Amino acid sequence: MSDPITVGLCETQPLTAEGLASILRQNPDFRFAGSVFSLVEAGAFLERSRPSVFVVDKSFGVQAVLEWVAEHRSARPASAIVVWGLSISEAEALRFLQIGAKGIIRKTAPSDVLVSCLQAVSHGTSWMEDSLFRESNRQEKYHRSDLTPREHQVMELVEQGYKNKEIARQLGIRPGTVKIHLKHIFEKTGVRGRYGLALSGMKDKGLLALP
Repeated sequence: MSDPITVGLCETQPLTAEGLASILRQNPDFRFAGSVFSLVEAGAFLERSRPSVFVVDKSFGVQAVLEWVAEHRSARPASAIVVWGLSISEAEALRFLQIGAKGIIRKTAPSDVLVSCLQAVSHGTSWMEDSLFRESNRQEKYHRSDLTPREHQVMELVEQGYKNKEIARQLGIRPGTVKIHLKHIFEKTGVRGRYGLALSGMKDKGLLALP
C-alpha cells in the first residue's frame, strides 16, 4: 500500500481550512498535514512539514501569491502547489501555471473534483478545473494542421506569453499583421482570447489535464 498524499494549506479563512481537513480525513489516500494563515508562515511550514501538495488561497492577492509561488516552486523536495479561490479568471490561471503552480481549482468545486486535483498534481501532472477554461467544452473542430506555418509560429509565441509587439519583433512583421494572424487563428480554432489560446495549447500538448 502506498503512503498517503500529505496536503498542507495556506488559507485566509479558518472555517474553510477545517472543511478541507474534514474532506481529507475521510479519505485514506490523504493525510492532512496542517494549515497556516499567512504567506509568511507558509514558507516555514513547507520547510518543516514538506507536504506532497500545498494549497494556497488566491485571496492573499494575485501578485503576492505569484511572487510566493515563484519563490517556493523550486524547493527541494518540492511540494506541488495548488492555487484555489472563489473565482479565478483564465488570465490568472495561466499566470499561476506559467510561474510554477501545478493545480488551479475553485473553492466551490465538488469534493470529488478537489480530490482528483490533489491526486493528479501529487503525481506531477499540471491540472486545472475545466469550468475555469471557457473554451474547454467547445467542439474540437480543427486540427493544428489547419493552421498555416506562420499561424503556427504566432500561436506558439502566444502560448509562451509573448505580446503582439514582441511577436512582431520576433518574426520581423508588423503588429497589425500579428493581429490579422490571431484573427485567423481564433476563427480556425474556435478559441476566443489569447489566454484561452495559451491554455488550449497547453491542453493539446498534454501539458495540462482537464477533468
